[in-house]
Amino acid sequence: MEQLLLHLIGDYVLQTDWMARVKMRANFAALCHAVVYALPFLLLSPSLEAIAVIAVSHFLIDRFRLARYVAFAKNKATGWHLKWADCSATGFPSDVPPGHAFWLMVAIDNTMHLAINFAALRWL
Repeated sequence: MEQLLLHLIGDYVLQTDWMARVKMRANFAALCHAVVYALPFLLLSPSLEAIAVIAVSHFLIDRFRLARYVAFAKNKATGWHLKWADCSATGFPSDVPPGHAFWLMVAIDNTMHLAINFAALRWL
């Protein structure tokens, strides 16, 4: 439960509007967000390696919107005949309602963060 709360605090409460708007196109904004995101996890007294994995993975996932690629791969693997050009915004084809596709991508993004954070806190 602590990990989930710290994720929500770091990713939503502490993230500024500037970070949210710019992190996908500027390394500095993504780096600022990743550092601020990782800070609450210090309350768990993790290893430096765990904090590094949490911060670096958060930077990469958010900066490059990696959840899109996971969504696309999942959809492609289930037999959809998709082209990246039609799915690049969210990982879902353009005929999926935009709000639906966006929230599915957000769910995948959060799942990626939580899974990596869990592994880092547990095994590092």
